[in-house]
Amino acid sequence: MKLVQVIIAPEKLEAVKDALAGAEVFRFTISEVQGSGHQRAEAAIAGAPLEIGLFKKLKLEIAVNESFLQPTIDAVLKAAGDEAVGVGKVLVLPLHDVIRIRTGEHGSAAI
Repeated sequence: MKLVQVIIAPEKLEAVKDALAGAEVFRFTISEVQGSGHQRAEAAIAGAPLEIGLFKKLKLEIAVNESFLQPTIDAVLKAAGDEAVGVGKVLVLPLHDVIRIRTGEHGSAAI
């Protein structure tokens, strides 16, 4: 099992949701986040303090079984990818366990 975290610009959300649905990935959580990456603010000049601009992004968290990992990644890359700076990131993390609160199921069955 893996946890896929996807950081995208808000305007990419509908395309990513549609692409995930096409890959039969329907279960995910979306959070509004802020961050700084390659879109950073201007660097400090002549000792002036560094201003780090934060940009509004969305973070999708998607728990997947191994068979859904690559289709999930492919769907996100296709829907959100372009040449613009700040499009986002896909992070893939190991997921030790998942527990469905309602039933107590563990592991792949809980996803």
